[in-house]
Amino acid sequence: MTISLRVATRDDIGLIAQFIRALADYEKLLHEVRFDEETLAARLFGPRPYAEVLIGEIDGAPQGFALFFHNFSTFEGKPGIYLEDLFVNPEARGTGLGTAMLAELARIAVERDCARLEWSVLDWNAPSIGFYKALGAKPMDEWTVFRLDGDALTSMAAR
Repeated sequence: MTISLRVATRDDIGLIAQFIRALADYEKLLHEVRFDEETLAARLFGPRPYAEVLIGEIDGAPQGFALFFHNFSTFEGKPGIYLEDLFVNPEARGTGLGTAMLAELARIAVERDCARLEWSVLDWNAPSIGFYKALGAKPMDEWTVFRLDGDALTSMAAR
């Protein structure tokens, strides 16, 4: 078995869309997926890319992806990497692909002089939480994520 990682290209947009939908289904959030592939491609591969994507392959077959972007720590005065999505097909879990993708993201973070690599995980997702803790990641239990979206976002923007 050979694990390989590569940077996604615009030609991968259908594959990225499949992985996003598979992740949303796993997280019981498929009903919240609203993107169309053309807009997603423009946001990922247009003149101002908003995020980057790694494709994880086993024996040349795509089995997972990681979508990430930079954030910034004012306390550190350095950028960070925020991992928005990490997904490995169920049949490929336990192969080391997820670990390889996280290791590559850590390598990118170090290479880019980032202060940290962060991500969120749903509270009920015990397998992922256990996996992340085993890698040395620590939960940020003292923080609560807030979000404005939909009508609340539009209303706030109008103030």
